[in-house]
Amino acid sequence: MSAEKVALIDYRKVNAANSLLPKPSILSSCGWSHLHLEVYQQPKFEIIEHQHTMHVIAHATVSSGFPASSKGERWLDGKLHHETRHQGDIAILPAGLSHRCNWDSSVEFAILALEPALLQQVGQDIVNGDRIELIPEFMNRQDALLQGIFLTLREEVEVGKIGGDLLVDSLKTTLAIHLLRKYCTTQPKLSSHSDGLSQLTLQKVREYIHEHLDGNLKLVELSAIAQISPYHFLRLFKQQVGITPHQYILQSRIEKAKYLLQHSNLSIANIALRTGFSDQSHLTRCFKRMVGVTPKKRMKDKG
Repeated sequence: MSAEKVALIDYRKVNAANSLLPKPSILSSCGWSHLHLEVYQQPKFEIIEHQHTMHVIAHATVSSGFPASSKGERWLDGKLHHETRHQGDIAILPAGLSHRCNWDSSVEFAILALEPALLQQVGQDIVNGDRIELIPEFMNRQDALLQGIFLTLREEVEVGKIGGDLLVDSLKTTLAIHLLRKYCTTQPKLSSHSDGLSQLTLQKVREYIHEHLDGNLKLVELSAIAQISPYHFLRLFKQQVGITPHQYILQSRIEKAKYLLQHSNLSIANIALRTGFSDQSHLTRCFKRMVGVTPKKRMKDKG
């Protein structure tokens, strides 16, 4: 098949693969930077040759109602492989690589599409060379970490909770470093941050967090203040503070909520919004878990 006839799938666009598959996706993420999740349930099918504009990880999800294993063929860059796919298996499909496949039975599967720039961004502090090459993999292996990331991101799409943006940012960093370690032709280099974050940098990060507690704080924003990659920022912050940025933000929000409950006449719903919780019920759940009483009880105790 000539290059001109190869279809392109760009998961930056809505319903990117629907025209090539028998059925549309049953679940799709929205608004994540550098990352996109789709979940499909398909009958026996074959997809024509295509290329992805983003790196793609395909995952035969663990799901009841579908065969525990199935057979099919996959072509990666013209190379054919006969696959016996078990639930939980993954395939790696680098951006720009010609690909097609077929399945001999009904199946549920998910894909994670990530921008190549994400690997460059995360890898800038830990690998040599400007060109990071993702190695293609047929769907014939299990990867517990990737499976966990798929499950967590799927849950976030289905029932998103407080701190979702920060959770997704953290998982993006985890995903990228895992790919760099296991599925890329890269060589590690020594970190240039052996002394950790400076006290001035740490102070700037903390001040930024406290000034923006009512917003959707993202790991990439915090790491930009420190002028290092999100991966190294996450590691160094936890090393120096003792908890992750996500945990620190949650603790800070609870402390601000405690102060406002004690020293203001704001309603609990208003306090929830001012401290970055999505609504009063989210604040109540987190507050009860961390403080031991509900905000309502705390407010009554003040009187």
